[in-house]
Amino acid sequence: MDTERNAVLAGLMKAYGFGRQGLADEVNTISERIFGRPGAATDRHVRRWISGKVRWPNARYLLPLVEIFDRPPEAMGFVPRGRSSRLPVPPSTTTGTGEGDSVKRRRFVTASTAVTVAVALGLDDTPTSGRLTLADVARIDGKVGRMAAHFNSVGGGSLYEVSTGYLDRLRISLDGCTYGPTVEAALHCAISNLSSSAGWAAHDAGHPGQARVLFADALQSALLAGDKRGQARAWSNLAMQARIDGRHREALRVNRAALDTRQARQDPRIAALLHSRLAIGHARAGDPTAAARSILAAQRAHDRFDTAPPPPPWLKFLDAAEISGLAAIAHRAMGQLTDAELATAQALQLLPKSMRRNRAFYGVQLAELQVAQGNLQRAEETAARIDTSPISSQRIADRLATIHRAITV
Repeated sequence: MDTERNAVLAGLMKAYGFGRQGLADEVNTISERIFGRPGAATDRHVRRWISGKVRWPNARYLLPLVEIFDRPPEAMGFVPRGRSSRLPVPPSTTTGTGEGDSVKRRRFVTASTAVTVAVALGLDDTPTSGRLTLADVARIDGKVGRMAAHFNSVGGGSLYEVSTGYLDRLRISLDGCTYGPTVEAALHCAISNLSSSAGWAAHDAGHPGQARVLFADALQSALLAGDKRGQARAWSNLAMQARIDGRHREALRVNRAALDTRQARQDPRIAALLHSRLAIGHARAGDPTAAARSILAAQRAHDRFDTAPPPPPWLKFLDAAEISGLAAIAHRAMGQLTDAELATAQALQLLPKSMRRNRAFYGVQLAELQVAQGNLQRAEETAARIDTSPISSQRIADRLATIHRAITV
């Protein structure tokens, strides 16, 4: 029987920086945690998944793949074969406590997420001496990608110490290991990606000053790596940071510089992100016409997403929901509160359930807009629907507390 190559999985592996053996090793690590026994995936298994000879992997491989790439099997290019191909449920590790899944998830997130994430990712396994290879960097990229996925799911407050600690380890590796120029560039690229993610985690943890330093570090590492996408990401984050600091003209200049890069011209996702943030900058600088042009440019860039390869882990949050949510921020800055409320509501409708941090973020934004328009009852109803129990973000918690104070006045 003819088989069809799983191009989706191959694309995801490339985007996440996995080779065949690197992915097999990561699957085995997670499989041991889930099933309590060592995994058995090999380079041969991964070849068969990519070739299409295996269209629906065994549960001990499939569940780790779902966790690594943070998407259902069908979105990884696997093809179910009837009822026997349902996604299996991970074996329970409890002993009859009677707790519901939501309670267990909440305790996992709030009690020891930082420690759990660090252990699950095996951060201490990254070499700090000896010869560093591309396979080592591929494993590092996998860990950085999974931290980005964790941020998108529950926020970055609990990841701040994890990510900055891992940055310290990678810098030790940079100084203590030997490697060739290709590995050196790849390592700087990984450090740039992690620095950008750590900057966002710093914001969620309530450390905006550290975020500024981390975004600057991300740009430096991207320049050393010659990584154009990393440079565009870092410039975008620095523009956002300048805007948060109230330096609106500087934010506009930085954002325009990022849009002039070749990466922004070639990658519609980068272009959509930059145009969306530029719209906010124009709005806060008092130029509604330019803001409207940037919102339209972001929407046009979104229309070209289907022509682009799969996004890297850090950019998976950018979809129609996020673009609508960012447009709402621009409308709000221009005083167009009704339009901002409609765009925020649309973002919430479009957001997948897995994006719990963003659902809480835009839920708070919707309630804030309702308070600003004097609709306190609607704001109270909106705030009551916001589930922050699995979210690790002091930034979101503080804004929600402000809403509750406004409602109860």
